[in-house]
Amino acid sequence: MSVATTVRDEDLTLSTAMREGSRSEHEAAEGSTYMAELLEGRLTTEAYAALLLRLRRVYAAMEDVVRGRADAPAVAAVHDAALERLAAIDADLQHWAPDTDPATVVSAATDAYVARLRAAAERDDLGGALLAHHYTRYLGDLSGGQAIGRILSRTYGLPEGVGVAFYDFAEIPKPKPYKDAYRARLDGLDLSPEQVAAVVDEVKVAFALNQAVFDELGRDIERYRAA
Repeated sequence: MSVATTVRDEDLTLSTAMREGSRSEHEAAEGSTYMAELLEGRLTTEAYAALLLRLRRVYAAMEDVVRGRADAPAVAAVHDAALERLAAIDADLQHWAPDTDPATVVSAATDAYVARLRAAAERDDLGGALLAHHYTRYLGDLSGGQAIGRILSRTYGLPEGVGVAFYDFAEIPKPKPYKDAYRARLDGLDLSPEQVAAVVDEVKVAFALNQAVFDELGRDIERYRAA
């Protein structure tokens, strides 16, 4: 059954359509070999630095365009400065890669991700395409990202709170109620079936772009093997 057909069911909310419509892409991202080996301690700290340097550029672009489109209805429903990660990433990079400028990192996958974010910001008056990226990144950070932070700390023997600020939402002490409220705001948007389908399609793109970053790093995985 197509997404466009599925979302016509009056009982299927926007948040449910976004989750169910991108399930396979989500599972593929969670199954990244690069992340699995990183979290198992099979890769050097340089491996995580390489990922974080790419994410720094992604979040810089997203937070810039989200602020620029904060008046669009779909973006306004979820925009919250408490979610922004750029300062936290910069703090973490002081631990993982203090002497590396993210702008010097050569990454075609990151370039494509940033370009898509900027294009999404201009896609529609509603802001639905940008909403899809906001949802994919930040709800992921508030969900599986919490576990990743704990595993990184344990695996790489980090001092408490050092190098994992990215996963620490100081202004959101209880992620579950926050995520529930976020999804409720999504479901409160008055979108047509066609608009919902377009948002779901962009969520799939967002997951694919994230996976492309993992795949790019994975192609160079031997460089990051721990001795």
